[in-house]
Amino acid sequence: MPLPSTGSLQVSPATLQDWSVVRRWAVAEGWNPGLADAAAFFAQDPEGFFLGRVDGEPVSAISVVNYSDRYAFLGFYLVRPDLRGLGHGLATWRTALAHAGDRTVGLDGVPDQQDNYRRSGFSSVHRTARYVGEPSAPSSPGATGSTDATRTTHATGPHVVPAHDVDPAALAAYDSACHHAERPRFLAPWLATAGHRALARVVDGRLTGYGVVRPAEDEARVGPLFADTPADAAALLDALAAEARAFGSARIAIDMPEANPAAARLALDRGLEPTFETARMYTGPVRPIAQDRVFGITTLELG
Repeated sequence: MPLPSTGSLQVSPATLQDWSVVRRWAVAEGWNPGLADAAAFFAQDPEGFFLGRVDGEPVSAISVVNYSDRYAFLGFYLVRPDLRGLGHGLATWRTALAHAGDRTVGLDGVPDQQDNYRRSGFSSVHRTARYVGEPSAPSSPGATGSTDATRTTHATGPHVVPAHDVDPAALAAYDSACHHAERPRFLAPWLATAGHRALARVVDGRLTGYGVVRPAEDEARVGPLFADTPADAAALLDALAAEARAFGSARIAIDMPEANPAAARLALDRGLEPTFETARMYTGPVRPIAQDRVFGITTLELG
């Protein structure tokens, strides 16, 4: 039953310490959050996280993280299950969206909320599916364009190296080509957070992709996975899966956009199965990206 209330909803910015409550809510929803995501999230925009409280108790949450003067991303839209249907979510939504100003706002919406998002001015661009499982070897040498010579199962193998061995400026530029805004404040801690394993693919001295895997509540989460070609993506995914096994997770989860069909082919070739889907939605125009390089988005929460 809803708790008795003597006050109205108050929405205010959340602190990093506050966000541990929201993380527990996300776990309960089955979102499988990373174990140490929050510090990198708050590094990008510490004013972009909001809690709704009634009588001082958290009842709702949302994030609207500003990346640039033109682009923001919305996530963590949650209301405590015992207090849903009372208008707390919509009130929290409206307060937090003001933080974005006139920026285009993106989100990854679950199917049962997409009509509500459309009524709020969001339009669907593509679907994203989460693929989950214990990765296997490729079904055939040519299945993803990779060969035994280019595939790797360890970060120290041919062509795959720890991301910190790569020029940070080159890595940031590669990331920028795959995201709708530059995000150095997010990227630096995301690559270096304890437990996160960040790998890069370097062929003939040229960066051809990078990816990150991190421990999560259930399966290890891969994101982002950006690569020039399916062969580059396959080499990185295999190496990231090996890193996940090293920290005790045989299973991985990766959110792959249908806008890059090669991503799904790679997932299926490795024995991963689609579990649920979201829709990437925007309120307006966004800076173009190299969509054919995006084999896995960074997170559903921050884009």
